[in-house]
Amino acid sequence: MGHLLWRNRITLLTVAVIALYAAFIEWIWGWSSILAGWQAVGLPIILLALALLVGTYVIRTHRMHDYFPRETSGRFLRLFRVTQVHNLLNIMLPFRAGETSFPLLMRSEFGVPLAHGTAALLVLRLLDLHALLAAAGLGLVAGASRPYLAGVLWALFLLLPLLLFPFKRPLMRAVKARVSGKLARIAQEVDDGLPADLSAFIRAWLLTVLNWGVKVLVLAWVLGLMGVLPVSAMFGGALGGELSSVLPVHAPAGVGTYPAGITAGAAAFGAGRDAATLDILAKASINAHLLIVVSALVGTGLSLILPRRSGDRGVPPSVTS
Repeated sequence: MGHLLWRNRITLLTVAVIALYAAFIEWIWGWSSILAGWQAVGLPIILLALALLVGTYVIRTHRMHDYFPRETSGRFLRLFRVTQVHNLLNIMLPFRAGETSFPLLMRSEFGVPLAHGTAALLVLRLLDLHALLAAAGLGLVAGASRPYLAGVLWALFLLLPLLLFPFKRPLMRAVKARVSGKLARIAQEVDDGLPADLSAFIRAWLLTVLNWGVKVLVLAWVLGLMGVLPVSAMFGGALGGELSSVLPVHAPAGVGTYPAGITAGAAAFGAGRDAATLDILAKASINAHLLIVVSALVGTGLSLILPRRSGDRGVPPSVTS
């Protein structure tokens, strides 16, 4: 019995944390009060937001398909399933443990070498971080006192990866010459994971910007519908929530940490800090977090159904060590 409990400790921890979190919300606000926000928004808006978020998962899959064209050719739906399993594990497992599933899944499903999958994931995560910051920066531009200047600076930041890529080789040589130990290994992984030519990098960059642009816009829109103001705070909340999901202290299913990230981000970007505003912000952040979790579950469910309807009889991927 003890061995069984230890073997399933991560699952049990996740379930326990989610149960405690649900009980805490019921005690502080009551779930009826939280879900009332969705009743005010309406079912059509909820379905549209879910559809847009699931659409970002298709964009992510296309990015992976373009990044590994030889290994994934003709197997887009299987890759969609792998992407969704990886995304769900990332959300549900604590301390970013789900991130390690990607190279394992790519090796087991498509024969991608473990080192190559890990290096590509590191580069794509750096692109994700840049695109996330750029998407959230729209809120700062909208609320800037000098929007034209802010817009120019934002555009330069958005294009920064493309401006730096032609200098990839000398830049990577300079970086690797100045670091050692773990930093040197990370620099080598980044170098190994970068696309070989500019056109491939542009495609990866465009798909990343599109993915995060849609996701941040949807989250900011939902937060606005839930009463979060001003516009900059809506985008700041979206940024804070997503940034919290990439931190090492990410809780199981993001419970607590994701809503806290939204609240902190919105407050940093201009939301009021009086009791009434913070109460609105807390409820909105919980609802936005629920939307993210439900969209991940819907996407994973679709990924398990679609292959069977399209004739792909492969078994669902499993993480193997």
